[in-house]
Amino acid sequence: MLNTLSGRFLILTTAFVMLAEVLIFVPSVARFREDYLRNRLERAQIASLALLAEDMIDPSLETELLENAEVFNVVLRRDEVRELMLSSTLPGPVAGNFDLRDSMPWALIMDAMTRLAKPDDQVIRVIGEPVREGGLVIEVTMATGPLRAAMIDYGRNIFLLSLVISVFTAVLLFLAVRRLMVRPIKGVVDHMASYAEAPEDARTIIEPSAGVTELREAEEALQTMQTQLTGALKQKERLAQLGGAVARISHDLRNILTTAQLFADRMEMSEDPGVKRAAPKLVNSIARAVNLCESTLAFGKAEEPAPMLTRVVLAELAGEVFDSERLASGEHDISYGENIPANMVVRADPEQVYRVLGNLVRNARQAIIASGKSGEVSLRATENDVEWTICVEDTGPGLPPKAQELLFQPFAGTNRRGGTGLGLAIAAELIRGHGGRLELERTGAEGTVFAIHLPKGVETLDP
Repeated sequence: MLNTLSGRFLILTTAFVMLAEVLIFVPSVARFREDYLRNRLERAQIASLALLAEDMIDPSLETELLENAEVFNVVLRRDEVRELMLSSTLPGPVAGNFDLRDSMPWALIMDAMTRLAKPDDQVIRVIGEPVREGGLVIEVTMATGPLRAAMIDYGRNIFLLSLVISVFTAVLLFLAVRRLMVRPIKGVVDHMASYAEAPEDARTIIEPSAGVTELREAEEALQTMQTQLTGALKQKERLAQLGGAVARISHDLRNILTTAQLFADRMEMSEDPGVKRAAPKLVNSIARAVNLCESTLAFGKAEEPAPMLTRVVLAELAGEVFDSERLASGEHDISYGENIPANMVVRADPEQVYRVLGNLVRNARQAIIASGKSGEVSLRATENDVEWTICVEDTGPGLPPKAQELLFQPFAGTNRRGGTGLGLAIAAELIRGHGGRLELERTGAEGTVFAIHLPKGVETLDP
């Protein structure tokens, strides 16, 4: 109950109403005290009129008049003459004087709170103005006991009334909050739980119905999010099915193309001039198709195998990559250089790092060849206390902006004709498997630099 929204509203409303009543109670009690004292002055003035009507009254009548007025003495000043109109024996000395003629609200509040705090019955003198111009000044002496008792009774009544108002207001607010807020919020929560059980089912998407503007906006935002998520899940399912179909087709197509490649190799040995001219082109086309099938199959796997980390001499691995690329360069004017310390040893999977470096160097070589100019591809490596950094640099034409935006996305991050766009995506995944990252350091007309960061520790770096 206390942990619910409506329950806390109930408690807070009761507390705030009681606080407001306390702020009202203090000046109310001060006002009650002032009215009480003025009432005693009026009673004393009325009692003194009997003496003005008759010069001498019976002592018993005088005592009765003083008891009815609840005062001990009455002094009335008329025509600059101060006269003791009624008097009786005081039970004690006068403890204080209170002048109601020019009292300020703050002073009245302080006097009232002081009186409530003093339980002793004392004698006080009260000064005020007579009603209906019955004189200049009227003074009475009275006991504080009845005054304090009347103030306590008044305060108790105020408290009980405030408590009833607080509870009544809190209950009304409790019911209103449950009706206008808690029930719609619970409805949204139920819709979310129902949607979570079957997010692909469009029937579980919420239909906005709240009358409160803020809740309706929340329902509309939830509806938009659920609609987009349902669409994304359906698209993901279709892509998964498509990926499985593509993988099966690529597998069978690769086998067919491999057979065709064998026949194409035999055609190169033919003496027919036309066949000799067409055979290299056919072989290259089949080789590209086989490469596409193999790349698609590799990327279509659930995940790359975990790297087998060993100590690898980086300079030897880079030499193997360059030897392979020099053969592929053929007659093109491309030079290869490396700036790797001979004794640098990295902790990595040699096969996977070879694939990454081979992919990056191959891309650099192909970019230079596509530009029709000579160029250079180089490898350099550095290390610090945290990581090894391997940079692949080339003097090619650089990457266009569109290719940079989709650089590591499969089937998208390529600008080379005939490219699959899988090489960099696979390379980045392999480096992430090492806990490192592959990033484009810079690109432009002066060339391109890719940087591989391999951590020395065992903790995984952020992608």
